[in-house]
Amino acid sequence: MWGGGGGAKGADCSTGRSRRRLQAPADARLRTFRRTILLFVIRRLTHSRVISILLTGQLLISSLGPRHPRRCLKVIPKTHSRESLAVRRGPPAAPVPPTRYRLSMPVHYAGPEVAAVDAEVRSLAPLPERRRGRRAARPIAAGLAMLALSTALMLAGCGKQAESVEYVRPVRLLQLNPAGGKTAFEFSGEVRPRVESRLGFRVGGKIAARLVDVGATVRKGQPLARLDPTDLGLAEAGARAQYDAAKTDRDLAASDLKRYNELAAKGFISAAEQHRRQATYDSAASKLEQAQANLRNQANQTGYAVLTADADGVVTAIDTEVGQVVTPGQPVIRVAQTAEKEVAIGLPEDQVDMLRGITEVTIRTWSEPDRVLPGRVREISAAADTVTRTYPTRVSVPNPPADLRIGMTAVVTFVRSGDSAAIRIPLTALLQNNGSNQVWVYQPDSGGKGTGGTVNPVPVMLGNADGNLIEVRSGLKPGQVIVTAGVHLLRPGQKVRPMQSIAPAQPASNPGAPLAALDRRLG
Repeated sequence: MWGGGGGAKGADCSTGRSRRRLQAPADARLRTFRRTILLFVIRRLTHSRVISILLTGQLLISSLGPRHPRRCLKVIPKTHSRESLAVRRGPPAAPVPPTRYRLSMPVHYAGPEVAAVDAEVRSLAPLPERRRGRRAARPIAAGLAMLALSTALMLAGCGKQAESVEYVRPVRLLQLNPAGGKTAFEFSGEVRPRVESRLGFRVGGKIAARLVDVGATVRKGQPLARLDPTDLGLAEAGARAQYDAAKTDRDLAASDLKRYNELAAKGFISAAEQHRRQATYDSAASKLEQAQANLRNQANQTGYAVLTADADGVVTAIDTEVGQVVTPGQPVIRVAQTAEKEVAIGLPEDQVDMLRGITEVTIRTWSEPDRVLPGRVREISAAADTVTRTYPTRVSVPNPPADLRIGMTAVVTFVRSGDSAAIRIPLTALLQNNGSNQVWVYQPDSGGKGTGGTVNPVPVMLGNADGNLIEVRSGLKPGQVIVTAGVHLLRPGQKVRPMQSIAPAQPASNPGAPLAALDRRLG
């Protein structure tokens, strides 16, 4: 019956209610512990506004949880047929005292039997809507008020803390002094020969032999390669035969002329015949000279079948191999003359005019950096290289040593007497702002008696660079203190503290070797 089923469900609900009542203190203690931990974290992390707001929101969510265990609702079957209700019809159940149950949704049935059940269910006294609304709104209003109050307190606390604490940035300082001395400008280059020839045969033909390899040292007149001499020999033989025939004709014409001259002297022939014989001799003599020249030419052509070196040097490249047919003048072997060598470098466009008139030039190789060779600027190109955008420059090495090989890496140093009033600063001290160069100048507090100071930017005009240093033409004075590290992290008027004792600026030096050592070498 309906009453029996309701009693069983009521017992289950009572058991669940008792279990939840036992768990309620434990849940309350857990929520209290959670609130304590979150409040502690919020106090420790008040410097972060975002974290504080997030944690406060989590605290609000936990505080809005249910204060009482969920009441057990009586579940009523939703679907009943007339037959099932007729079977269950019996004596009416005892009246159920009104309880404060809350139904999730109304239940509707059709028929007189269902109407009785519906009346019994509706007899349950639900909570008034007004009280439910007030009870549900109270935690939400309290939570929102607590969220607004905590956010305002945290923002106010963070603002006061940010205003009261100012970060003093550590900086590295440098005191400016006149540079003076000499300035060295170094440029890396490659050792090259003054003259490098591309040798080729003066006649065409098939290469029969190659007598040298790349890197071989050759002397003037030494054979380098040879052509097949067969065709050239035949041509020379034909020229010699023509020479012999012309010589015979000349000798015959000479004997005839001698005989006719004797007859003309005795009056046996006319003068016209004598002149004709003289012309025949002259023609034969001219043909002999022509045949002789042709023979010399063919002899030279035969000699050109052997390629020889024009001067002392070293073989740098071979462009053809044995068996290849070449034409007259085609490059076959490259020979670099070793009588004079030079170093090829590239000068930047902003230093060409300055370095053009410098006569103190030295050359050092990477293999022997302690050996200094004198140099002389031979030529500076009038047009910049299309790839490197530098001006090709050749620095010759008079009387180069034998171990100065072609292809070595060398360093050319231009030494210029420096200005005694020039100031040079590290490149790390420069700051580019809106197209202008600036330097942070340090001003100590309390006239230099304090432990810190402030920095302000000063515009400067730059000169020539020397390694990691650059010349300052205007804007700074000797004795001033500048910042050399972290210039992109400063702002005007910012308080800073020195990381170390202020170091004086050092004179400009050669990146490869100190100027003192360079002066000793040049002296």
